[in-house]
Amino acid sequence: MNDIEDVSVLQALLEAEEGGEDRVPVKTVIESRIDKFAGEEEAPDADELDIAEMSAADVGNAVMDIDDPDELRELLEGEEDGEDRSSVKSLIESRLDSVEGEERQEAEAQVPPEEKHPELDHPTADKRHVRALEDATYGDMWVYCETQAGDLIDVSREMLGKARELMDDYNEEYDEEEQVVAVLIGDDVAGHTEDCLAYGADAVVYHEDDRLSRFKHKAYTEVFCEMARWGSPPGETNPEPAEWRDYDEPRYVVFPATNNGRDLSAQVQAELDSGLASDCSGLYIEDTVISNPVKTGSPGSNRTFERVLHMKRPDFSGFEYSTILCLDNPNREFHPQGASVIPGSFEIPDPDPERDGEIIERDVEHEDEWFQVQITEYDQLTGGVDLTGHDVIVAVGRGIGDDPTRGMELALELADCFEDADIGVTRGIVTGSYQFDAHVEQYTAEERQIGETGQVIEPDLYIAAGISGAIQHKVGIDESDTIVSINTDPAADIREFSDYFIEGDLFDVLPRFIEALEEGEVDMEALADGGRTSPPSDAADGGRTSPPSDAADGGRTSPPSDAADGGTESPEGTATEDSDTDRGDSR
Repeated sequence: MNDIEDVSVLQALLEAEEGGEDRVPVKTVIESRIDKFAGEEEAPDADELDIAEMSAADVGNAVMDIDDPDELRELLEGEEDGEDRSSVKSLIESRLDSVEGEERQEAEAQVPPEEKHPELDHPTADKRHVRALEDATYGDMWVYCETQAGDLIDVSREMLGKARELMDDYNEEYDEEEQVVAVLIGDDVAGHTEDCLAYGADAVVYHEDDRLSRFKHKAYTEVFCEMARWGSPPGETNPEPAEWRDYDEPRYVVFPATNNGRDLSAQVQAELDSGLASDCSGLYIEDTVISNPVKTGSPGSNRTFERVLHMKRPDFSGFEYSTILCLDNPNREFHPQGASVIPGSFEIPDPDPERDGEIIERDVEHEDEWFQVQITEYDQLTGGVDLTGHDVIVAVGRGIGDDPTRGMELALELADCFEDADIGVTRGIVTGSYQFDAHVEQYTAEERQIGETGQVIEPDLYIAAGISGAIQHKVGIDESDTIVSINTDPAADIREFSDYFIEGDLFDVLPRFIEALEEGEVDMEALADGGRTSPPSDAADGGRTSPPSDAADGGRTSPPSDAADGGTESPEGTATEDSDTDRGDSR
């Protein structure tokens, strides 16, 4: 049915079904398609309507397809001179108000706020680029490569690799030769220029100054924006030419979603008068068709935007992804299109030390007001917890609420069953009001938080106890080889991206898990005390599963039927396991 839009063909199918099997669900589907496409037939012009012969309902349906205010006024006058039905006039007036309102909104959208509200203070009025450049040109993808304590951090390498991949595809798709440009700002950053080239950059623009040894958002913002404007048309905006590039501003910019990166990305994009999608975990570039009249400039019409950076990020519900687009209005451009990237979202590429590229030093004259805030002293953390290198991570969430201390003790006991394991927690534990005894409280600190605003891990085995599975947490564990989750709620979101789901109370399941590991054999169904255990793809059809073969620290694990009686597998105990492809689809 999904491929048939011809009403006559659908009508013939409906008649055939009525004369044959006469199945109600089938007829319902066909009738729904008929209703959909019969309603899409071209509506008559206003002068073709004889509203005197139409009911109020028919008039209401007809005027919804009329976008011309003059035609609606003619219909209203005709009704007032004829039947003069109040219900019909109300319908026409309502449609007229809607159409004229859309036109007013469109016109108002083109008026700068400082002209629309001159009585208000406008702090952006003195910005050089508060309005988009006229007839501007854009090019390249710029990557802000953050350094900490003198080292290039991993997310900078991740972004360079992803930018390289994106621009290679971009150049092939659009027959261009645009580049990946790495940006380095700080004290003694020139030593990282070759690394940036090795990880994917075509060019590196850097600025050094000993006053920038620590991040200062005003100074860093001004330096980055000077680099971005470098080469704009001579005049008030920026008089200096840039011989190494031939466009006014970057087409795309990406920043790390670190504390400093989030700060800088917002400041830079505001200064350049564009938009920002923060905390993204996916990026791709393609054309897109938009029907929003604010973007198209005309109600009811479509507009194709080319070369749009699509920026995927978890939405505010915590359980869905949203794709953010930075699109031009009819009379205004929004460039560069900008995103900040959650660390761990992309793989770090293998460096190619033989890659060549251009290295450009940008000299920027500093102003005293950039350094009004000075750091006089600070404490530097010498410890911290790194969960990223362990084979096994055991994490707990709000499910430990009935007895927080005991829940954490069980997690520690389970982690002790493995040779290389550690403990993680969700944001709900860090920000919650749970009371823990002193001997486990250290394991509930923010430094052990896993997820979008915590650590991103990829252990061989991830065990999630009492964790619902919000998108922000999923971001932190998505690359785990095997995910085992324990939850009393069979509809918990974490089930959708788990390899094994145990429906049960963690206070019942974890002791059984610990006992089984100590004995060297894990019976997953027994762990749940009779609760059904299945991977997400089998949940709807009664599919069966076995535990991970290496769950017992390398010991072989038998499926439930073998564990129970040592006999031959019956159909109920057939061992099936999600493939990587299946779980990849669920992600």
